[in-house]
Amino acid sequence: MRKKYKKIQCIFPVLCLCAITLGGSLSAEASGKMLVPGGEVVGIKVECDGVLVVGMNEPESGSLPAFEAGVRTGDVITHIGAEEVDSIEEFREELGEWSGGEITLRVLRGDKTMQFAVTPSAGKNGGELGVWLRDGMAGLGTVSFYDPATGLYGALGHAVNDIDTGVLIPVRDGEIMEAEVSGVVRGECGKPGELLGSFDSDAELGSIETNCTSGIFGQLDRNCSIAGGCALEMAQRHEIMVGEATVLAGVDGTVREYTVEISRIYPGETGGRDLLITVTDPALIEKTGGIVQGMSGSPIIQDGKLVGAVTHVLVNDPTRGYGIFIENMLEAAG
Repeated sequence: MRKKYKKIQCIFPVLCLCAITLGGSLSAEASGKMLVPGGEVVGIKVECDGVLVVGMNEPESGSLPAFEAGVRTGDVITHIGAEEVDSIEEFREELGEWSGGEITLRVLRGDKTMQFAVTPSAGKNGGELGVWLRDGMAGLGTVSFYDPATGLYGALGHAVNDIDTGVLIPVRDGEIMEAEVSGVVRGECGKPGELLGSFDSDAELGSIETNCTSGIFGQLDRNCSIAGGCALEMAQRHEIMVGEATVLAGVDGTVREYTVEISRIYPGETGGRDLLITVTDPALIEKTGGIVQGMSGSPIIQDGKLVGAVTHVLVNDPTRGYGIFIENMLEAAG
């Protein structure tokens, strides 16, 4: 019987650059590390640790209690009073019990925790704060590597950021799932392309435990097909050279190897911009125009070693984009 897949387009913006400082080098134990390269497109679903404020009521609506108290778009509301809120449903339940007077909101703004005293407006179902909220995101992305020694996987090579605010979503829970690619919107100059597809919410492949500027990380089901691939040695930074390489990508539903060129290396750079790559494979250019959304995380291989993963595309030239060192991804995963 054919599996049922939830229809969804990729909504992770591969154009958003987030800065992080990644210094130092891996321990001696990591030298010669063997990792299974990915390339499989998967469904990615994350649940926010709190509720993210993605917008406010317009001033003319006359209901701006949260804004007037100091809450801003991009804040993550984690508590109403002493009660923790992990979803929009819990948020509404807490406000539904409001019977007048002031309440306290605890919010996360960047790496700071703040508190605001707010007097809600009276609504049909309790208090209203005049905020628009989101408690999770879902989309498509690509697995970069799997570590058979630990069960760890890494994907995307960049963070899952909220599509409206650009805020890195603090993950309470999440999972990657089997996905099916149904089509491609080709990239053009000034207009990034994207993979179209769907995922099976009942076919979980692994957990999402970390979301950071170097990717998402978690534990992979050791029985899934991704875990059964052949391992390659991970290249360290000093081994990576300008020149020919390949990427593994599943843009048509099957993971294939496509030729690229590592055009430039940026030692000491941040935000997943360690490598500049140029797609040279005619087949991939014909299918996608180059690098498209949903390819984030596609592993880069050079001289038989796993060197990095695709992270971004250049808006004015979809045949070119950036990549992150796999070494940096592994460091970020802890």
